[in-house]
Amino acid sequence: MVFAAPGEALTRAEELLGADPSPLHASVAHQVIGIWQRDFGDTRLALAHLRRARDLAARAESAEREADVLATLGVALVHAGRTRAGLEAFERGVARGSGHTRARVLYRRAYVWWVLGRHGEALEDVRRAIPVLRQVDDVIWTARALTLRATVHLAQGAVERADADFTAAEALWDTTGQEHDKADAVESRGLAAFRSGDVPAALRLLDEAAERYAKLGTPTFMLTIRRCEVLMAAGLTTEALAEADAAVAALDGIGGQSTRKAELLLVAARAARLAGEPQTSLARAAVAVRLFAGQRRTWYETHARLVLLEARVATGRGSGRLVADAAAVAERLAAFGAPAAPEASLLAGRIALDLGWTADAERHLAVAARSRHGGPPLARMTGWAAQALRARAAGSARGVLEACRRGLDVLDDHRMTLGASELRARATAQGAELAALAQRASLVSGGPRRLLGWSERWRATVLSAPPTRPPADPVLLTAMTAFRELAARAEEARSDGGRPAPALEREQRRLEREIRSRTLHMRGEAPDDGDRFDVRRLLRRLGDDVRLVELAVLDGRVQVLLCGQGRVRRFEAGLLADAEAEAEHVQAGLRRLAHPGAEARLPLVEAAGARLQHLLLGPAAAHLGSGPVVVVPPGRLHRVPWALLPALRERVLSVSPSASSWLRARDTSPPPGGRQVLVRGPGLATGGAEITELAQRYGAARTPAAGGGYEAPPGVPASAVGAGSAFVAAGPVPGGGPTVLEEDAARVPRVLRELDGAALAHIAAHGTFRADSPLFSSLRMADGPLIVHDFERLDRSPYRIILPCCDTARFASVGADELLGLVTALLPLGTAGVVACTAPVNDAAAVPLMLALHKGLDAGLSLAEALRDARASLPDDAVHQATGWAFTAFGAA
Repeated sequence: MVFAAPGEALTRAEELLGADPSPLHASVAHQVIGIWQRDFGDTRLALAHLRRARDLAARAESAEREADVLATLGVALVHAGRTRAGLEAFERGVARGSGHTRARVLYRRAYVWWVLGRHGEALEDVRRAIPVLRQVDDVIWTARALTLRATVHLAQGAVERADADFTAAEALWDTTGQEHDKADAVESRGLAAFRSGDVPAALRLLDEAAERYAKLGTPTFMLTIRRCEVLMAAGLTTEALAEADAAVAALDGIGGQSTRKAELLLVAARAARLAGEPQTSLARAAVAVRLFAGQRRTWYETHARLVLLEARVATGRGSGRLVADAAAVAERLAAFGAPAAPEASLLAGRIALDLGWTADAERHLAVAARSRHGGPPLARMTGWAAQALRARAAGSARGVLEACRRGLDVLDDHRMTLGASELRARATAQGAELAALAQRASLVSGGPRRLLGWSERWRATVLSAPPTRPPADPVLLTAMTAFRELAARAEEARSDGGRPAPALEREQRRLEREIRSRTLHMRGEAPDDGDRFDVRRLLRRLGDDVRLVELAVLDGRVQVLLCGQGRVRRFEAGLLADAEAEAEHVQAGLRRLAHPGAEARLPLVEAAGARLQHLLLGPAAAHLGSGPVVVVPPGRLHRVPWALLPALRERVLSVSPSASSWLRARDTSPPPGGRQVLVRGPGLATGGAEITELAQRYGAARTPAAGGGYEAPPGVPASAVGAGSAFVAAGPVPGGGPTVLEEDAARVPRVLRELDGAALAHIAAHGTFRADSPLFSSLRMADGPLIVHDFERLDRSPYRIILPCCDTARFASVGADELLGLVTALLPLGTAGVVACTAPVNDAAAVPLMLALHKGLDAGLSLAEALRDARASLPDDAVHQATGWAFTAFGAA
């Protein structure tokens, strides 16, 4: 019962002890309490109860009972870090038990061997136990043994054997009421899915297991370890570190298992290293090594030493001693049959290469490179990275590029199994080294065209295909509706005198986690090669007038690739770090200029724009010609207001995440019918004043009256024409006028229906950027936030979108060179052009800019052309100038 209904079992055992039981029955009760404390509570209390259970079994003169308790005590001692005493308890248990009891003891010793990382001994004991358990028709313990054997197979990389055992165990669990064991089986299947490379399925199964454990009220430290492993593989390293650290604190709080603490520290160390926190990784790994050594868990200790070495290298401590240490770790891992062995060989080879020890590097890298032909995607990528380094050491640029191409192809296939755009973006971090190696090799051997090709190979790849459309999941839809309602109520509470709403905000955060979790479970479509980037095609589409400026970053310096007039030229500009710092100064200046009275700062901001131009364009600024310019910046420069740069200030200027994305936007055709949607959200400082004028311009002006004036469209009161409010919730106006949604009509479901497939959408609404969770960045509607996840449900987002409010063009830079935010979510969904704001603006000054922008669109101009002319039409005071610079045209519509 302690695994089927842990809480009830604990209560029953305590009641039994209060009824003056016999030594035999008291032994059972103390053993149950010991198991509960061992797995869910205080290890010290567990040992006390289990020793009492052992002594009572001896008093009862029951050898079988004593053997069973000794096995439970052995597990507890090992989890407490007292490995020698635990194994001695097992020796006595095996000797005291017989038949069925001995088989159960062997199963538990096999479990301990697995905890210790001694997989051969684990398989031997479970091999001896399973036939006996099957012979006596012990369904529960047979299922446990099969689950354990599958888990050991996974640790050795034998995924197919593990699947077979998990399937057999699950069939047995279905015939029992062992709810805790059933949850453990679901957790184990999640681990198997992860080992086979199916990250969405792993996350879904682990979340299902967590729900089952929550119903039982049991802690889930092993589940946390496994979930953190999956999160790291998905690129969610910061989350993995936070979860692991929180679990360590919780474990310490209940005096829990020392073995689990060591494993959690190992996971935390790995997560910290991947998250770019080498000092944190060093600290966690050092403690893990010490704990594993004291627990005599050599398999785990060796893995912890690998992370410790990686962290030392990340802090810049390359040395000959580290080469030897990494090689020794690689040998031990290979002897264990551990899948991580190639990582250690790659580390040894990389350090040796940096030291100039080419012969040693070749030896270690050749071993690591063997993994490129088989295994999970990330293991194959490790092999291709090693192969690329071998080629670099041999001076073969061609070999480097071929290895990088093959490795990135593996990652592309892996990314396309991920349905969520966030996971696709973050997973690109796994290929950052390969991309950098290829770009360096291109710079040395292939000239600007090859460098452009490799820059595109790894730029904004998440936009290369639309994310998987969220399923019609009733739970997900209900959660999104509830989230929107709570967010609106919390916002109302905050705006009503600033009253805090902690309960609402807690529930809102819970719903955010649920929405995000269910979104991450989505599987991607089958890999699709699509159209590979072709430099010649790009140059044909640019023609003689348009220039495309792609900025690549190599070794911290900006390389400017200027494309146009049938050629690609390379110029070297400044340091990326300097450009980022200058961009932040410009952002601060624009924020101040958004308020009247800061006119004195205008020359300072203009001077900062000139410095930015020098750092970002360098000598290329003098070769831009006189035509339109498309800028393709790296993700870390997404906050640059490009129109502020002197060479771009008077130009038709657009920005694109990649040259490939610009080409796709150019090839996107507008939908038939030219349907327009105007949306006004609540609480705007200007009341969304441009919406009223735009409604008149697009709507009433299209229905001329007989007398030469304008009459209302059929079904719309004539008195409403002047106000524009007549079009609220009216749907498309007969005769081609716009749909205008404001006040209560501007609710998310209605707004989404109207936006789907529109030719032009103008959404005047408060924008909120969420750096902590960019896909919850939102536009405020009457019923709450319209978030990025909502837009991803559209069959086709509007061809052109204008977002006149603050924060609509802010992004989070993730992965290798990816951006997550509102604009980037729209581009792969059918939107060819967006006008949005990269800095806070003066709401009143934005109104004339928007009206002038629409005037240009009416005249047949593109968004970039209309925005250039709109800037030129503004008054020349500081507020209006800063407002014009803050807006950017994205895409090519």
